[in-house]
Amino acid sequence: MKKVVFSLALSLVVLFAFGQKKAVNMAKNEILATAPNIGEARSLIKGAIANPETENNAETWFIAGKVEDKQFGLEQAKEIIGQQPDDAVMFSALVQIYPYFEKAFTLDNIPNEKGKIKAKYTKDMRAIMMANRPYYINAGAYFYEKEDYQKAYENFRFYGDFPNLPLFEGDTKTKFESLATDTNAVKYRYYAALSASFIPNHDAAIELYAEIKDCSWNESDIYRQLAGQYSEKFDTVNFVRVLEQGVTKFPTENYFLLNLININLTKGETQSAITYLSQAIELMPDNAALYDALGVVYENTKVPDKAIENITKALEIEPDNADYLSHLGRMYYNLGVETRALADDNMKNANLYEQYEKQYKDYFNESIPYFEKAYKLNSEDRDAVFALRNMYYSLGKNVEYEKWDKIYSGE
Repeated sequence: MKKVVFSLALSLVVLFAFGQKKAVNMAKNEILATAPNIGEARSLIKGAIANPETENNAETWFIAGKVEDKQFGLEQAKEIIGQQPDDAVMFSALVQIYPYFEKAFTLDNIPNEKGKIKAKYTKDMRAIMMANRPYYINAGAYFYEKEDYQKAYENFRFYGDFPNLPLFEGDTKTKFESLATDTNAVKYRYYAALSASFIPNHDAAIELYAEIKDCSWNESDIYRQLAGQYSEKFDTVNFVRVLEQGVTKFPTENYFLLNLININLTKGETQSAITYLSQAIELMPDNAALYDALGVVYENTKVPDKAIENITKALEIEPDNADYLSHLGRMYYNLGVETRALADDNMKNANLYEQYEKQYKDYFNESIPYFEKAYKLNSEDRDAVFALRNMYYSLGKNVEYEKWDKIYSGE
């Protein structure tokens, strides 16, 4: 009795396995039909993929990829006859082809019992993937427009990943250009990185930008984007490293210089800031902000002559800039305050006192017009109000002092 039951069970297993192999053939035939039912073909092949008896057959996975390729082709064909394809369906099918083919390739290249590989489907899979390769660009663009940046990144990147796909390992017939000569590959690597930055996946973007930054296509922008990704990660060391490379490689691009200036100013590295600011001024001699920034650096390093010279130059370019006016007013005001302190220290020496008194009054009189104009342009400038009030008091000009004292007090 037990022997009979065992035999019956064995027969059922054989029949079931045969049924799954038949399902693979049915799916294959379905996609060859004049009006294929893709849903039916998918259902058949997914059953075969899930079954232990057919899941390790290269043909199963090959046909699964062919089903998706057929769906992609059907939508693509609509364009040829002037119909509107369903982009979502078309590109969804496209991106599902390779995962099936990758598994099929692995199974197709397992050595037989004699240690030999007799691949049956690899050549066809390579041909299909190469024919479809340009459409991964279209898929990337489609998903980018839909703001699905993850899928945009994956598709743009996949176009450039072709030379390194397992499917093409050992392939001596398919020829791929290197990034050094394949402008399209570099371009879509760039779009992949750009998409990654919007996910945001800064590490992926950095990897791609670093890979293509010296490929002679859009280099300065790629360096800027790479620097920006390090900045987004708060990786100051690499941010500065790329900026310094950019300054050397693109000496006429102000992005790298201006960012290095800001970093050095923030870190208080004044000598480096002066060097970069001077370099930037040579590059952009009509940029008033650079002269003003250099003037402020010289002010902070106690070089008043250089500070006044550069801020004055900024005002020659932009005479109605309230900030520059206030900065120059502050320079003269601080010099006056310092000199008045010297006068107070030498009150017992009439000659020195008179000398310092004249100097600080001259400085204050030099400062007043700049602060008054700055306040006229920007009534929120509290520094101007404070300085004007104090200077008029020191100069003994009571009417003017009372005016600015009321403004200072908010009356």
